[in-house]
Amino acid sequence: MSGEQWVFVCATSQLLPGESTVAWDGDTAILVVNYDGDFYALEDKCSHEDFELSAGNFDGEEATVECVLHGAKFDVRDGRPLCAPAYEPVPKFPVKVDDVGVWTRDDRG
Repeated sequence: MSGEQWVFVCATSQLLPGESTVAWDGDTAILVVNYDGDFYALEDKCSHEDFELSAGNFDGEEATVECVLHGAKFDVRDGRPLCAPAYEPVPKFPVKVDDVGVWTRDDRG
């Protein structure tokens, strides 16, 4: 069952500020980004249409990710939509960092 165990993303040195990667918790794709040294995780799916946010542009200065399909933008820190056509937030997932690296999980149970 998803949501109970942490999923290893990568070593912290493999995800520098302004970079992003995708991890999988079961069937859930999770977009993990490094914004100014802090790590955030969102479901890798636009809330407007089922399309991978990881295919779009992560702006490491603005803390936004843009869906390439229709231009919807989201704040990577909390998943909230910043412009049309998206009106629903993208699910945000917990992130933990330890000596091994960066971890996340789908905590929706």
